[in-house]
Amino acid sequence: MSGSQGGRGRRIVLWRHGQTAWNLERRFQGSTDIELTETGVAQARRAARLLAALKPDAIIASDLRRAAATAAELAAITGHDVAHDAALRETYAGEWQGLTHDEIIARFGEQYAAWKRGEPVRRGGGELETEVADRAAPLVEAAVEKLPDDGTLVVVSHGGTIRTTIGRLLGLAPGTWESLGGLTNCCWSVLGQGARGWRLLEHNAGTLPEPVLGDDD
Repeated sequence: MSGSQGGRGRRIVLWRHGQTAWNLERRFQGSTDIELTETGVAQARRAARLLAALKPDAIIASDLRRAAATAAELAAITGHDVAHDAALRETYAGEWQGLTHDEIIARFGEQYAAWKRGEPVRRGGGELETEVADRAAPLVEAAVEKLPDDGTLVVVSHGGTIRTTIGRLLGLAPGTWESLGGLTNCCWSVLGQGARGWRLLEHNAGTLPEPVLGDDD
């Protein structure tokens, strides 16, 4: 990856959206456009106050409502415009979308097991994780290249997309991406530039430990 080229000391903050009703139901959202709950909005406002202290230089976000509404809370504090892009949407998961975790295991048990083993799987006939990284990671890299030295980019996206993007930027083999633990709603991970590329500085930061609900959505 090109993380060590160009400016010095840049950071990428990858921020997961706030809570939705489908998160609480452990229902796979994927690219379905679900709104934040009132709790999700409150989470975004709290997290935005913390992230504003990092003095971000730019904000990019998925165009799905749950991510766009989360990003809007940080934009309101910082005054930055948000660049929305469909490339940061969650994994399209076909027939899995709208199903609960238990329903997915009941209907697609072997497919689910193969995915958990790290095999390339089109969950529900949808996208491969590598295809998600193919669309999301280059967008993030292009946005980073526009930052000043020591600049900070905030990326507002979804659990699965953030994991695949981190895996790609760190140069990890796709089969190992699952080893990156899930993000709690409205928590974030931070990548920093090192001499040999991107390094994971923080993961699932922003709260005391809480259950990770509906990570890939």
